[in-house]
Amino acid sequence: MNTSSLPIEFDLDRSDSDVVLIVDDVPDNLSLLHDALDEAGCTVLVATSGEAALARAAQALPDIVLLDAMMPGMDGFEVARHLKADARTAHIPIIFMTGLTETEHLVAGLEAGGVDYVTKPIKPREVLARMQVHLQGARLARRDARQAGQARNALDAFGYASITVRASDGRLMWQTPLARDLLLRYCGTVAPATPAPVLEWLRRHQAEAEAHIEPPRLSLEQGPRRLIFRLHQRVGDSDGGDWLIVMQEASDAAIIEAMSVSFKLTAREAEVLYWVVKGKINRDIGDILGASPATVKKHLERVFAKLGVETRTAAAGMALSRIRQLHPQFEG
Repeated sequence: MNTSSLPIEFDLDRSDSDVVLIVDDVPDNLSLLHDALDEAGCTVLVATSGEAALARAAQALPDIVLLDAMMPGMDGFEVARHLKADARTAHIPIIFMTGLTETEHLVAGLEAGGVDYVTKPIKPREVLARMQVHLQGARLARRDARQAGQARNALDAFGYASITVRASDGRLMWQTPLARDLLLRYCGTVAPATPAPVLEWLRRHQAEAEAHIEPPRLSLEQGPRRLIFRLHQRVGDSDGGDWLIVMQEASDAAIIEAMSVSFKLTAREAEVLYWVVKGKINRDIGDILGASPATVKKHLERVFAKLGVETRTAAAGMALSRIRQLHPQFEG
């Protein structure tokens, strides 16, 4: 049995097995339980002290903890209180393992956050039976989280990235792969840090969101591209829950191409119309496109003819309406 320290970051395959953390300072107890749980198909982690237990639980987020009540230094009761005080580990069920059968010790275990206890000497079959009762909830939560993750990751394929931000402290709790790449490129941040503009936007519009009124969208520009943030919904209730935010990258090129297709315009005509929508005059458009104002005027006349309008205002209004149908995040 390997009881060496785990690396700082690692992934456990939770698809087919329960992850169990055993905490006991007696090697014989660890060995007995480790072999029985491993044979039962569990992924088994071990810790021989209270400090190691807290570190390992925070790293691995096990599905259940088997915790020795009496250990030198930090005892099991204190470990349990720390686990329950940490939002990352508060949900993990704890089964105390104790040789103390006095009522006051059993009550102390339950008050510290334990859901059950087994008495020493340990009987592996009894431990497994008790575990199954409390693992049902963990399995359901794991299944729901996996399904939610699959649904959110599927959005990436359509250019929609998503993140969740904890309302209580603004910590970025979850992100799709596309969201990770976009936040790094636009903001230079990585989880669990939430970009400052996003936090400011959330706090400014929190009252609207809590009243189920969708706030204005946030746009972060980077050259001809921009990243649009939309507050989708709040999930969970503890400590205010998490804010689910959907992001999509938009670009001038994508919108110009969409106008070209929609109105049967040439690429240059679509560019001219785009800058008209943005409020530019012919001289400014010429500077942007490297053309004379007279050339811009000729392109614009052809645009008017294809759209069936006579003024810049009418052309811009028609184009803006179509753009917002195709790109709801566009801000003209």
